[in-house]
Amino acid sequence: MTLAIIAVIFGLALLVWSADRFVEGSASTARHFGMPPLLIGMVIVGFGTSAPEMVVSALAASQGNPGIALGNAYGSNITNIALILGVTALISPIMVHSQVLRKELSILALVTGLAAWQIYDGEITRLDAGVLLVVFFVLMGWTIWQGMQKKEDALGTEMDHELDLHVMPIRNAVIWLIVGLLLLVLSSRILVWGAVEIAQAFGVSDLIIGLTIVAVGTSLPELASSIIAARRGEHDIALGNILGSNLFNTLAVVGIAGMIHPMAVGPEVFSRDLMVMAVLTLSLFIFGYGFRGQGRINRIEGTVLVASYIAYTVYLISTVFSG
Repeated sequence: MTLAIIAVIFGLALLVWSADRFVEGSASTARHFGMPPLLIGMVIVGFGTSAPEMVVSALAASQGNPGIALGNAYGSNITNIALILGVTALISPIMVHSQVLRKELSILALVTGLAAWQIYDGEITRLDAGVLLVVFFVLMGWTIWQGMQKKEDALGTEMDHELDLHVMPIRNAVIWLIVGLLLLVLSSRILVWGAVEIAQAFGVSDLIIGLTIVAVGTSLPELASSIIAARRGEHDIALGNILGSNLFNTLAVVGIAGMIHPMAVGPEVFSRDLMVMAVLTLSLFIFGYGFRGQGRINRIEGTVLVASYIAYTVYLISTVFSG
């Protein structure tokens, strides 16, 4: 049991460090090959910050622990919006300037509706997973097309400035990309093993472990990058990190895990976790879209988001002890 706890702590620490190296390396490599800053912000950073969820969920599914895979994806989405964006807005209210991000807010709301429809029948089949992956690749195609346009966008401008702050030689960028990816896989294996051992020792379901410990751990890269971006006044990067990550989680992470191991989904996932994720996503859409002007997530709304996360987590813990 002690070894499992050490494995989770060490695995999380290594996961966060390697994810940061992977994102920096991949973004710098893309910059060296002439990729537009807007495309780097929309695709490379979104993929990089979701890489922990992707690797952890794929490993969990392949080892017969689909509860961790699904809980990690949906729990990370809840954590991203309620905890990370909430804390970020408390530090610095988030102003939404990017037209691209306003479109992504709408897309994320639709994708969340698709996720709800798929798990309503209590399972994610390989067909469901295939649909998620098809939607993901279509969305990536649209994203790449958007990013290749020469139109000015606030997210592209902020990302260009951010890349200028982290210039590194191409050799170093490729090394960090490879090292970061390898350590992501290693740390994910350690984390999944420790999480499964703890779940079995306490008699807690894989789903609860995935929704809490694993979800928060794999979301730490988003927390760090969003807070840093907000403190620098790069509000669109802070929001873009979350939107990109949640789209990757809902489509690619669940899709890959479902293709590896079709999942039976308990009714509580739809009535509790998916509904919380849907309400938070709808709230984010309303806050950020800016129906009456510029989108903005202020400190009051940030407080509501953080309070929602605390209430949800307390409820999850209470179900463990009451059960």
